[in-house]
Amino acid sequence: MKNTACRLTIPTFFIDLLFYNRTLSCLVAIELKIDIFRPEHLGQLNFYLETLDRDIRMPNETTSVGLILCTGKDDTGVEYALSRAMSPTMIADYTLHLPNKDLLQNKLRELTELAPENIEDDKQ
Repeated sequence: MKNTACRLTIPTFFIDLLFYNRTLSCLVAIELKIDIFRPEHLGQLNFYLETLDRDIRMPNETTSVGLILCTGKDDTGVEYALSRAMSPTMIADYTLHLPNKDLLQNKLRELTELAPENIEDDKQ
């Protein structure tokens, strides 16, 4: 009987954003979602956090932190999903629109008017 090796294919996973917080001395993984929060998002993030802590985190660093940014969330669903989570994780809403156009133009005008004054102050 011939001995054949079984080949296991492992997909490649990518964290959307990865930062390092110098104050907390930890890695911060951020997952961006274009829909409302679903419990499986937390499972994906926990997978990333475990991978970071086992393979990337240095001995002098604290446990990695996760953040899920999504277009909406049901507070009760989030509470249930996080109730047994071991890793520090946050879930937050984000909006997909800019502030009012007039407000942006006025702020830009104010900054532009202040800029020459600041440049002159820096030269003195």
